[in-house]
Amino acid sequence: MGQMSLKGRGQGVDLGTSTLSLIRSIFFSFLGLEFPYDPLNLFPFFVFLSPRPQRIGAAPTDDDVDDNTGRCVIITRLAAAPHHCIMAIVPCSVFESRRFSVWSRSDPAHKANQMTVSVTGATGFIGRRLVQRLHADNHRVHILTRSRSKAELIFPVKDFPEIVIAEEPEWKDSVHSSNGVVNLAGMPISTRWSSEIKKEIKQSRIRVTSKVVDLINNAPDAVRPTVLVSATAVGYYGSSETQIFDEQSPPGNDYLAEVCREWEATALRVNNDIRVALIRIGVVLGKDGGALAKMIPLFMMFAGGPLGSGKQWFSWIHLDDIVNLIYEALSNPSYKGVINGTAPNPVRLAEMCEHLGNAMGRPSWLPVPDIALKAVLGEGASVVLEGQRVLPTRAKELGFPFKYPYVKDALKAILS
Repeated sequence: MGQMSLKGRGQGVDLGTSTLSLIRSIFFSFLGLEFPYDPLNLFPFFVFLSPRPQRIGAAPTDDDVDDNTGRCVIITRLAAAPHHCIMAIVPCSVFESRRFSVWSRSDPAHKANQMTVSVTGATGFIGRRLVQRLHADNHRVHILTRSRSKAELIFPVKDFPEIVIAEEPEWKDSVHSSNGVVNLAGMPISTRWSSEIKKEIKQSRIRVTSKVVDLINNAPDAVRPTVLVSATAVGYYGSSETQIFDEQSPPGNDYLAEVCREWEATALRVNNDIRVALIRIGVVLGKDGGALAKMIPLFMMFAGGPLGSGKQWFSWIHLDDIVNLIYEALSNPSYKGVINGTAPNPVRLAEMCEHLGNAMGRPSWLPVPDIALKAVLGEGASVVLEGQRVLPTRAKELGFPFKYPYVKDALKAILS
């Protein structure tokens, strides 16, 4: 099957800052926010100020992508190495997505287990790695996107000849030909929260999730997917320095908890005969994107450090593990209901930054003060100045094998 080419949207052009001094370039440049997952596990590492660029000729998409649209942006998360095949990995650059050329084994047993999976948010950090993993294992992948040109750049036909790229009018055909659907989409978050921004944050998640659920529910029985894996976030639990949260914990009462509750409720409108796994994702660590891609250069310049006091809890997960967890949820019927997508050993932010500095041979000494965050983020500052200690109780009960249970080992692997 050749790669489907469908109508795409124009891309915007950012007109940004001019020359800045070294210190200002460190502390006043933009960062992007990753979703699946998701921007709602909003535990970032660094916040920077920058002049507000103008964005010309582009509307925001619901794909899971890094956002460079402005002012103050928070970045979080996420990668998985494909296996069960023989493959060559060729990095484009140290902080860009790696593209894969894959030579896979083919046998009857594998073909019997072959899935067709539709993925929203496939152009984002988690989505890219999940698609690579599925493709490497010879599963068929349909990318449900609102930006064909973006998807084609990330998944060129020469490297991914069997992947189908479908814009919204074609989502129905893709979903109705799939065994499973993975929903990772959400509009990026940036700048301080206004009532309009907060509305867009919520609506982008609910709109895409509702569309996917409706497509599944309206599918004839013979072509209806059997599983929906939908991302949500640890923001569901609210923030606390003292509480420990697992899948049985009640929701928080702040804005992000409200968004997560409605997001999850929308996914659960799917027909009862569909298996649903809701993955509440923590901060995803990986070298090719997310927070570490921005932190590493800062630590290299001896400018690294935590946000605020550094005492807030940091519930993290390695990109390999979150992609493997989603992959397992697709194929394993035991994976259903809420599953926390976090490592078994959360740490406080100061400890995480200390481990990162040690792994790089650099100090973690330059924190971002509370007052600067509150000045830029307003209401949103509570999200970055407080965290939550989230445990993956359900994943451990299911026997999920975490490759990186400790942040020290995860960072060493990422930086090796």
